[in-house]
Amino acid sequence: MGTRMTFVTEEEGINVFLKSKEVNFELAVQNPVYRTASIPKNTFLTLHEKLYIMMKGKLGTFNLYQLTGQLTEELHEQLENLGTHGTMELNNLVRHLLYPVTMNILFKKGLFPTDERKIREFYQHFQAYDEGFEYGSQMPECLLRNWSKSKKWLLALFEKTIPDMKTYKSAKDNSMTLMQAMLDIIETERKEEESPSYGLLLLWASLSNAVPVAFWTLAFVLSHPTVHETILEGISSVFGTAGKDKMKVSEDDLKKLPLIKWCILEAIRLRAPGVITRKVLKPVKILNYTVPSGDLLMLSPFWLHRNPKYFPEPELFKPERWKKANLEKLAFLDWFVAFGSGKYQCPGRWFALLQIQICIILILYKYDCSLLDPLPKQSPLHLVGVQQPEGQCRIEFKQRK
Repeated sequence: MGTRMTFVTEEEGINVFLKSKEVNFELAVQNPVYRTASIPKNTFLTLHEKLYIMMKGKLGTFNLYQLTGQLTEELHEQLENLGTHGTMELNNLVRHLLYPVTMNILFKKGLFPTDERKIREFYQHFQAYDEGFEYGSQMPECLLRNWSKSKKWLLALFEKTIPDMKTYKSAKDNSMTLMQAMLDIIETERKEEESPSYGLLLLWASLSNAVPVAFWTLAFVLSHPTVHETILEGISSVFGTAGKDKMKVSEDDLKKLPLIKWCILEAIRLRAPGVITRKVLKPVKILNYTVPSGDLLMLSPFWLHRNPKYFPEPELFKPERWKKANLEKLAFLDWFVAFGSGKYQCPGRWFALLQIQICIILILYKYDCSLLDPLPKQSPLHLVGVQQPEGQCRIEFKQRK
C-alpha cells in the first residue's frame, strides 16, 4: 500500500533500531494516531513529548504505589459482582474486572457505566474498536464501516463526559487523575478541541494490552500446576488462607510474591507484539544494506523473544528465567522489548504490571480456579499489541472457604 518496511532480526540491526538517532518513533506513529484517534499530525508532534513526560512521572514507580490501595478497593468491588461461583470465558472475566477499574482510576470514578444495557453497549463498541484498531491505523475509515461507527461512539462518549472529568475531585486526597493532568497540558497548548481524541487514545492504550496480558498470565499459571501451587502457597503465607476477607495489598506484600510478576513478564515475552516501528530520517547502514530515509524500520518483539541465543528454550513458559532480571532496579532481561525501548518506552508499563499483579492475587486468593479448555494458541490476525487468544478458554471459579 505504498509503504516500505525493512525488518531487522539480528543484533546489529536491532541495535540500530534501538539506539540510532537516525530513526524516529513519533514520525513513525503520527499517521496511525491520526487515523485511529483523529489527532492531527501537527498537534500530535506538539504535544507528544509533554504528555509523555507527564505520564512517565505520574505512572512512574515513585508515585505508583500510592495507587495500590485504590486498585485493591476497585478490584474487590468488581470481584463482588462475580458472585460465589461460576463459569466464564476467561477473556470476558478479565475484561469484566479491568475495564471498570482502569477507567475509574485513570479517568474518573464512576465513568464506567453500571447499567447493564450501557455496559453491554460500551463492551460492544470498545471491542469493535480494539479488534479493528490495526486495520483502522492503515486503511481509510470509509472502508471500515463498523469500526468507524464504534470510533465515533467512543469519541462522543468523551465529548459528553470531559466537562465532568475536569471538575472531578477524588474523595480521598484530591489528587489529579491521569486524564485531568492530560487535559491541563492540552488546554495550556490551546488544543481543547482534541481532548476527546486524547481521551480515546488513552482509553485504548490503557485497556488494549493489559486485558490480554492478564488473560495469558492466568491461562499460563492455571495450565502449569506446579507454578499455580507455588503461587497459592505464597499468597497464603502473606495474606492467610481465608478467601472471603477484603484484604489490603501493600508494596511490601508484592515484594514477597515475586513469582507473580515473573509469570506476568514471561506471559508478555511469549505473547509480545508482532511489530514495533521507527521511521528512518537519514539512510542507515545495517550489515551490507543501506536502508533509505523514509522507510519504516520494523522490529518484531515476538521473533526476538523466541531467539534461543537470548532466551534459552524460548517456547517454554519458564517464569524462573526472570530471577536473573534486576526488577528492583527496574531492569528487564536483555533483549526483552515488549514495552518498546529507548526514549519512548511505554509510560504505563509499571501501572499495568501493578494492576495485573493485584488482580491475579485477589482472584487466586478469593477463588479456586481451573481451566475448562486447553491453553489456546495465539491468533495470527494481528501484528500490533499483545497477541489475542485463538478460540475460547473457559474458567470455572468457586469461592474459597
